Amino acid sequence: MIDRKAFNKEYWVFLWSSILIAISACLGTVLDAIIVGNLIDEDSVSAINISRTMVQFLFTLSMLLALGAGMLVGMQLGKKDTHQASYLFTVSMAACVVAGLVIAALGLMFPDASTRLFCNNERFFEPTKAYLVVMMLGAPVYLLMWGLDTMVSVDGSPKLVSLSIFIDNVVHLVLDIVFIKYLGWGIASSSAATVIGHVVGIAFMAFHFLSPKNNLRITFRPSPLAAQPSPLATALKGIISQGAPLAIASICLTLLLFSSNHIVLDTLGRAGIFAFSLCLYLLQIYNLFLSGVCRTIQSLGSIQVGKGDNETFRLVLRKSFNFITVAMVVTCVYVWIWPDSIAMLFGAKEPELIAASRGALRIFALSFIPFCYINAILIVYKLYGYDGMALFISFALSLTIIPVLWVISKFKPEMLWYSYLIAYLIEILLIVLFHKLSKVQFVLPAKEPTDTTN
Repeated sequence: MIDRKAFNKEYWVFLWSSILIAISACLGTVLDAIIVGNLIDEDSVSAINISRTMVQFLFTLSMLLALGAGMLVGMQLGKKDTHQASYLFTVSMAACVVAGLVIAALGLMFPDASTRLFCNNERFFEPTKAYLVVMMLGAPVYLLMWGLDTMVSVDGSPKLVSLSIFIDNVVHLVLDIVFIKYLGWGIASSSAATVIGHVVGIAFMAFHFLSPKNNLRITFRPSPLAAQPSPLATALKGIISQGAPLAIASICLTLLLFSSNHIVLDTLGRAGIFAFSLCLYLLQIYNLFLSGVCRTIQSLGSIQVGKGDNETFRLVLRKSFNFITVAMVVTCVYVWIWPDSIAMLFGAKEPELIAASRGALRIFALSFIPFCYINAILIVYKLYGYDGMALFISFALSLTIIPVLWVISKFKPEMLWYSYLIAYLIEILLIVLFHKLSKVQFVLPAKEPTDTTN
């Protein structure tokens, strides 16, 4: 029997910790946009949104190299093999640092070319470059921060992660204001404040590894208990394979951000790209709940999968979907009643920009509801072992939008904001169709009996 009281306490600790983890992935750009919108100008808000494609790319790498590894580490901890869990942790963190250093080198050597990749509009080029290059130089810090928060949570210290991220964002917010308002350093300093905040957050999370309760150690030697003790390259391949469905979805989202920014800017101009920027910042609010729920399912769920506990795993899923439903409805209602408050929060003063944002925000508030459900169900398919369905959803999640967005921009530009909603509804119909054709059964494999003989 499940101890419901103990389970509920553990679940909510993991959930709120995971939501704070999500804050570290999205609040940086949201806070930056609010501050620069009020202290610099509205065009800086658009420049940060254009730079968000790089943030999404870094987040994709963290999914590929750390989030998938976190699921594997959770499974090994569930099986009580702390040596193999430590080995996977070490390989994952090393890969994050190396990947970050490569991106930092590219930003340092090719700043103009890197910026041109995301922005070819002269009005937004210089502010985008100033913000983007600093972000690329801080890539190792971004990846290590997101990797460590996953591992420390899975290893049983979600409260420490919550505290670290809270301190991270306080430092970021304070430095943002000091750098821009009092020192006048401009938009680049806003990006630097985010990086410095992450460094402080990493320092606080490092205290987990001094605790006697810590199960994770740095080791490049696989566990002798592992089914297939393998070299480093094989372990990395397994980590990437586990994170691939989530990373593919994020890669598609990166491509979607890249394409959408260009299409919206070309079709609707300055007012359009500002309104679209606000819609994507609104998506970050949805992502706070979505990422928190997904990480909770991955952390608690992967442990139950390792144990073969189907009943507790279903309880994790039920509570997660109930929470995300309530959170999305409350957010959507607020946006429909007070859309202008969001535009003004980001420094909008011109009536044209406020009016353009009003309709776009209301439509996107509805559009992001199916988006959240699709992302959450992707995790469920993955943990139940339906990798084919998870891969299909990963590809369809964003790539369906691009052709819909392009077609509407060419033939019905006044309906452009409905592109996302139409595409997500198409995806849901496809998922239901393939689910039935594949005869999916959401049941964990039977738990292997424990040998009690001497």
